[in-house]
Amino acid sequence: MSKKILVTGATGNTGAYLVEKLLASGHAVKAASRSGRPVAGAEVARFDLTESSTYPAAFEDVDRAFLIIPAGRLNNVEFLEPFIRFAADRQVKIVFQTAYGVENDPTSPYRRAELVLERAGAPFTILRPNWFSDNFHTFWLPAIRHGIIAVPAGDSKSSFVDTRDIADSAFAALTSSRFDGRGFTLTGPEALGYAEAAAILAKAIGRPVEYDPVSDTQFIAILTGAGMPEDYAAHLAELFAMARKGWTSAVTDDVQELTGKPARSLAVYAADNRAKFLG
Repeated sequence: MSKKILVTGATGNTGAYLVEKLLASGHAVKAASRSGRPVAGAEVARFDLTESSTYPAAFEDVDRAFLIIPAGRLNNVEFLEPFIRFAADRQVKIVFQTAYGVENDPTSPYRRAELVLERAGAPFTILRPNWFSDNFHTFWLPAIRHGIIAVPAGDSKSSFVDTRDIADSAFAALTSSRFDGRGFTLTGPEALGYAEAAAILAKAIGRPVEYDPVSDTQFIAILTGAGMPEDYAAHLAELFAMARKGWTSAVTDDVQELTGKPARSLAVYAADNRAKFLG
């Protein structure tokens, strides 16, 4: 008899869609979040990565888990290693969502967390998505509602990926052993500059949206002014510095390989999320 699938971050963008897809396919799901908020059709587990006392109940009758790094943290090894060790000791397979390109940087906190998983001795699959299309209606939404995308991306291009494609990829990895022991780079079907992205969003929502290529210093000030810790704001600025060097422009077929379907375009994302932009 198949056991349950533990989904961390079950109330977030990727997690909520993943839980819905798993349930629709007949899988038993434990929806884990710090709030323990009810999720229709799923068993709910109040779970906090920093509280080991929440682990036993969350992992009971579980043989697979989706692990996502919460935004705003850089101490990923310290933060995630207890979860990885706890799962590995029970031979629970982990599908781990990290970040685009980290396999090329051994000093990255994301890559160091991946290495802990790769050496832990349990089945795993790693998903490395590029910048989320969904960032436009989450992180950048307040500015977009004022007609501006203000990020330090210069004239770089990024292959934005829809979180639904990330969730579909996680679903494939959780429900098959074909992708075990591998890492996948998840991208959209094309690389776009932020001016191009602004034009696509403007067309979808019927309002002007322009790209303002602010400096790193301006960007950090914007984020910290909104309450983001300075170290994490600086980390995001570093990611945009890498984008300006062309590191986020690659396009892969990994979503297609995992899901059997092509990745969603930014235009499709924008049309599907029009109501969120208009509020």
